[in-house]
Amino acid sequence: MKNKLLHRLESIREVQLHRSLTQMQRGLEKESLRITPNGQLSQTRHPDALGSALTHQWITTDYSEALLEFITPVFQDVKRPLGFLNDLHRFTYQHLNDELLWVNSMPCLMGDELSIPIAEYGSSNVGRMKHVYRHGLWHRYGRYMQTIAGIHYNVSIPNNFWSVYHQLENSGEPLQDFISEQYFGLIRNFLRNVGLVVYLYGASPAVCGSFLQGRKHQLETFQQHTCYMPYGTSLRMSDLGYHNDAQAGLNISYNSLPEYVQTLQHAIRTPYEPYANMGVKKDGIYQQLNTNILQIENEFYSSIRPKRVTRSGERPTCALSDRGVEYVELRCVDLDPFSPLGITESQIRFLDVFAVYCLLEDSPPLSEQEQQCNSDNLQAIVSQGRDPDLKLSSPCTQAPFREWAQEHLNKMLHVAHLFDQAHQHTAHSAVVKAQMEKLIHPDQTPSARVMQTLFDNDQSFFEFAMNSAIETANYFTKQPLSSAEASAFSKEARRSTEAQRRLESEDDVSFEQYLSSFFAQDALNP
Repeated sequence: MKNKLLHRLESIREVQLHRSLTQMQRGLEKESLRITPNGQLSQTRHPDALGSALTHQWITTDYSEALLEFITPVFQDVKRPLGFLNDLHRFTYQHLNDELLWVNSMPCLMGDELSIPIAEYGSSNVGRMKHVYRHGLWHRYGRYMQTIAGIHYNVSIPNNFWSVYHQLENSGEPLQDFISEQYFGLIRNFLRNVGLVVYLYGASPAVCGSFLQGRKHQLETFQQHTCYMPYGTSLRMSDLGYHNDAQAGLNISYNSLPEYVQTLQHAIRTPYEPYANMGVKKDGIYQQLNTNILQIENEFYSSIRPKRVTRSGERPTCALSDRGVEYVELRCVDLDPFSPLGITESQIRFLDVFAVYCLLEDSPPLSEQEQQCNSDNLQAIVSQGRDPDLKLSSPCTQAPFREWAQEHLNKMLHVAHLFDQAHQHTAHSAVVKAQMEKLIHPDQTPSARVMQTLFDNDQSFFEFAMNSAIETANYFTKQPLSSAEASAFSKEARRSTEAQRRLESEDDVSFEQYLSSFFAQDALNP
């Protein structure tokens, strides 16, 4: 019997459905720490000139007041999110004074944990909730791991693809349910294969020793204060990243939208004794939103999330349950310190091909055992991906890593040809072929390039990262925005500031009532 992937590709070509791939939509979310000229974490407030971090469309903060997050609109053209991200950097650098943006995923010189300022969002109920949630993350995970930065890549398949593909698959389901089911198939395959992306694009094999203070680790040391994995690819995706014992025991199901919603909401409603002992308030001050395994949906860390744009005050699981999956958020992308924007056009093309490959490849349900296998495989690639002798040895996958990776890239090349036909070029197949070279030559991977730079220049990670931050700042400050471009961004900053004031003046319930209403939303019956 012909391979299902090849059969689907043939069917798509026959009805000219591949042309709809030119209408895929994508957007970027990029995090970067603000630092002082000597590399310390900034202690200043979010710059007023950038507007309100609560209500600005494109410039906000993540965990810390010093952790900027840039959010692009959604575009069909691959180049446009990069162009918009470029403009956001240019505008921001006009208002940073002498501060810099850190361009590596692993953070800069870390002082005492309390020197990491938690983000503030004003006095409105929604702003207070965001702040209290971050306090909860501090008490549950510590502040250090919240300073790790990355890029989230949001991608959606166009509606005119779904309507025809629905017929090609002979589905009797309502279209919305079919779309959600297909996105969850994509997600399951992504979880099976995410280690491939981490190997090819992981760029965080080293970190300052100050980040690890008080933590046990098995990293090697270079230049006294630099800790690294000799064959590692991404410390950001390792257990040194977003990880704790409570989440380690979760078994969130990706086998259907109803199962995903049910298991995630169960974690949000289930008390966890260590958090209960901490309490919600201490001396009248909120320590966390609740004492459950997860405070809210966003606390669950995964390398990919199903998403749906939420309405004001709506919980993510309720939006998904009510209206289905709209797009997926790929969360496995390290900042590329060799690119001013942290991500390149070729990488976006690769992620597009990877996402569609995960969609079209057969995707059986995931058992708990396979979920654990996927996690084991990922951690092996995170810590030893560049070891030429690496073998994936989990019960579900027993193969030399490079053979496993080559098999997936060979199949991805068929999907890339589909993109090439749709766009009438060869850029997508070229980028997949370029990744095949990284299997033969691991020294071409970003993680290897980082380590080689440190060794060749006899540099610490801090020195390398500071040089990268300075070079990147020079790159953006040498291309200032025109007055018209700057005016448009300033206008949005002013609008956001006024929007925050309006929210604060319009609140008509107490914070306790607001939280009660928020958590009363139920999505158990998708």
